Amino acid sequence: MKDIEDINDIRLFVDEFYKKVQRDMYLGPVFHSAISDWQPHLEKMYLFWNAALFGIAGFKGNPFARHATLNIGLLHFQKWLELFNETIDAHFEGPVAENTKERAVLMAKTFVARLENPPPGGHQRTIV
Repeated sequence: MKDIEDINDIRLFVDEFYKKVQRDMYLGPVFHSAISDWQPHLEKMYLFWNAALFGIAGFKGNPFARHATLNIGLLHFQKWLELFNETIDAHFEGPVAENTKERAVLMAKTFVARLENPPPGGHQRTIV
């Protein structure tokens, strides 16, 4: 197997990962309730990972804000990471692949922490 090298590799793992998410009994309903047209979401994810991994400008958005209104919590992020890592490991190996998985873990931890501990004046959520 090879390492993640460019946008084509990003497209591969993003597409494969979200196919798994859509079929997943736990994550699928959450995503299907929030996304009616998958192609714009996938395009945004290509740009996000291209910026995160290779510093390529193009991603605009606030990923946390999109997730803050969803009824999600630690178990959702654990499943998300399981499917994400499974997807990366099925297609890639090497330092960039490992970095990708590490970034996903950091993102999940950050999102869960922010959902559990909103800023002062923010709305306290019960994590599911």
